[in-house]
Amino acid sequence: MQLRRVEPAPPPGGRAERRRAAKRGAARARRESLGVFLSRLLGEVFITLGTVMLLFVAYQLWWTNVIAHNQAGGAAKSLQHTWDKGGGADRDAGAFSPGEGFAIIYIPALDVKAPIAQGIDKHRILDKGMVGHYAEGSLKTAMPWDRQGNFALAGHRNTHGEPFRYVNRLKPGDKIVVETRSTFYTYEMTSRLDQTSPANVRVIDPVPAGSGFTKPGRYITLTTCTPEFTSTYRLIVWGKMVDERPRSKGKPDALVE
Repeated sequence: MQLRRVEPAPPPGGRAERRRAAKRGAARARRESLGVFLSRLLGEVFITLGTVMLLFVAYQLWWTNVIAHNQAGGAAKSLQHTWDKGGGADRDAGAFSPGEGFAIIYIPALDVKAPIAQGIDKHRILDKGMVGHYAEGSLKTAMPWDRQGNFALAGHRNTHGEPFRYVNRLKPGDKIVVETRSTFYTYEMTSRLDQTSPANVRVIDPVPAGSGFTKPGRYITLTTCTPEFTSTYRLIVWGKMVDERPRSKGKPDALVE
């Protein structure tokens, strides 16, 4: 028997059906291409958002501290330079403008040194790495040189220099030193309140509630946010003055030990 080539039968429907099949295939390809494009676009959007969030976190947790430390360090040096040139006695509390630095706080146990400014404004004072003095309206508190009263301060616990980040580690007997134009005032930490409402302003009273003090004296109060990275509550640290030393006689023992 002689062999011969057998041609495949044409698909059902002929040429028109083939054209329709080709169009359906092209449509599927377009849909698949669009799906791939949208998937890639969505992926790139998520990657971009993730990068932006990471950069924001880095800015908040690291770069704000760098900026605030530089600002606070410059302010402290400027204060000391001014004092060394001019000398003189401390001024009345009313002579200081809001936001103006007038003292420097040292917490040797925590390796803290930060300028103190009048007021507790977040943007003008606290975000610049400074410690703020409660000095206005119903929250006005004493100055270190007052013969009695409560020198109350606020500072960030996280970001923007975070001068009060580890005040929860202070122990009774640890020293807190405040340097002014003429004098070093040394306080001794006595007690701490780990958590209270931001509305509890009695903690900065002349005889602060909850401190254990029962009569007028020369006290210091440190206030900051808690838990860390939140502003839900306030952490309070109290101390009492134990030494007053003229700057002309050099640093107090707490700063040279």
